[in-house]
This record gives sequence, structure tokens and C-alpha cells, in this order.
Amino acid sequence: MKIAVIGAGAWGTTLANTLAKNNHNVSLWVREQELVDEIKKTGRNTVFLPDFELSEKLICDSDPEKVMKDADYFILVVPSQFMRSALSDLKQFFPQNPAIICASKGIELNTGAPMSQVIFEALEGLNPRYGHISGPTFAYELSAEMPTSLAFGCEDEKLGKEVQEIFACDYVRVYTNPDFRGVEIGGAIKNIMAIAAGIADGLKFGHNARAALITRGIAEMSRLGVAMGANPATFMGLSGLGDLVLTCTGDLSRNRQVGLKLGQGLKLSEILKMRMVAEGVKTTESVHALAQKLGVEMPITEQVYQILYKDKNPATAVRDLMGRDLKPE
Repeated sequence: MKIAVIGAGAWGTTLANTLAKNNHNVSLWVREQELVDEIKKTGRNTVFLPDFELSEKLICDSDPEKVMKDADYFILVVPSQFMRSALSDLKQFFPQNPAIICASKGIELNTGAPMSQVIFEALEGLNPRYGHISGPTFAYELSAEMPTSLAFGCEDEKLGKEVQEIFACDYVRVYTNPDFRGVEIGGAIKNIMAIAAGIADGLKFGHNARAALITRGIAEMSRLGVAMGANPATFMGLSGLGDLVLTCTGDLSRNRQVGLKLGQGLKLSEILKMRMVAEGVKTTESVHALAQKLGVEMPITEQVYQILYKDKNPATAVRDLMGRDLKPE
């Protein structure tokens, strides 16, 4: 059995290395040949995951045809805004009925499409078997072999069981859920809420404010998810509440770090000079437009959008949230 991992950022490298350590035949597509050479020289992804040695069993290559040839599973870990273009370039290397495991979190700009829609459209004619893996996971902690649980949203029961088995080890546990739409929506929206929680912490608004943001964030997540056909119960699971709590409270969250710096007075242009992608910035823009299109009320998302794209003062945004019309929970 061969697994091809497409995307060598921190999360893609971590998933590939975890599976290689689990004695699977894993190939990782690394876009830059310079990084491939560095990995082969040092045994580490010095750009995105410098603290961890990679398994000697993990094969890294910049040639997508070599990485994808004869693969049984394809794990997609491309940043969400580049997923469509990447798959357009790589489509020629996929077989018919490929088993796709998406691990990217976001909503596409301009179209408002979740990753499942992007992938099905980009791979039209190949009839992929699809599932979305998500949950409360920091790449650093999984790389350090700390206990981690994930949700795999997949309507294909057979593929769900296969994915559970290939990931299963003494520090990884995967739960299946037929609601792939809910799993992918939760993974996208939580990044917006993590920015909001970071802003509140940067303003030193305390634990009360953070807890309220997390709780009302679930409400927003669920409202949008239901409008897109998801099961509301999914948002109380690992890919909803679990991932939301992690990214809103953990200092390893890139999205929370963006919010913290905004709350401390830095401008977005200054913050985004870091190399690692904070998906929530673009996701805020796409979800804001999608919520307006669907007529879904998302007040936290609205204020984060105003801060990121309209240069609204973060303290004013929080006051505006608190001053909204009173209503039942």
C-alpha cells in the first residue's frame, strides 16, 4: 500500500511522517527542489518542521508523478486558496476513483466553495472517493507523538474504516463521521474564531471574554454549517468544538497569534510577514461573503472581517459586539 501526501508544510510533513513511522509506504510531494535537497541532507524539514527528525522511510520528491504513481491514497494538504490550481496541475497523475483524504481547512475565495466542492470540480471525471480529516491537532504535538484524536468525515464507510486503520497507533485515534460537510466547515470556521479569541486576549479582556467567544463561535459555525447541509451535531465533536477550543486557547495556533498581535496594536501587513500560512485570514474574507450570500447571521465573523479588511479598531469591534440588540440564547 502506498500513500501520497501532497503538500509539505508543517501539517503535511507531520501527517506524512506519522504514517511513515507507522510502517506505511509514504511519499511526500515537496514543491521546491531546494527543500527536497535540504530534507535529504539534514533529515528534517528545516523550513516548516525544524524540530523533528523525519523517518528514514519517508520519501520526499519534487516530481509529482513519482510521488503519486501507484498510490492507493492521496492526502491533500495544500493551502485552501491554492487547492484548485494545484489539482489542475496534478490531475493528470491521479487514477480513476482515487481515494482522497483532504486535510486542508478553508473556504475558497470568490466561489465560497468548501474543499469538497473544489476537489470534486477540479477532479471532474475521475469520480474520487472523498473524505475530510480534521480535529484538535497541532503539528508540533503530533510530531512529538503526544496523544491526538481526529475526525474523518466520509460517506464511504469502507474508506472511513481504511483511514482509521492506516492512522491508528498508540498515540493517534481516528473517529469516523458520515457528515464530511460538517467536518470541513468546522475546520474552516474555527480559524476565524481563533483570530477573534486572540484579539480578545491581546486586548487583555480575560477568560470570560474568551469563553464567550468560543461558545458563540460554535453557534456561528453551526448556523453556517446547517445552511450548507451539515448535521448540527457534528459541531459538538472533535472537528467542531474540539478544534475550536484548541485553536482559541493554544499558543501554537497561528490564527490565534495573528489575533493576539492585532489586539496588541500591530497591523495585518506587519503580522503576515511570517512564512507559515494563517488560513483564517483568507477564510474570514470568504466566509464573510458566503454568510451574506446565504443570509446567515455571523456577528463575530463580521467584526473580524472589519478588523482585517476595513482597519477597524479591535477594541471598537468588541464594544460593537457587546452592544448588539439583546436576544435569547
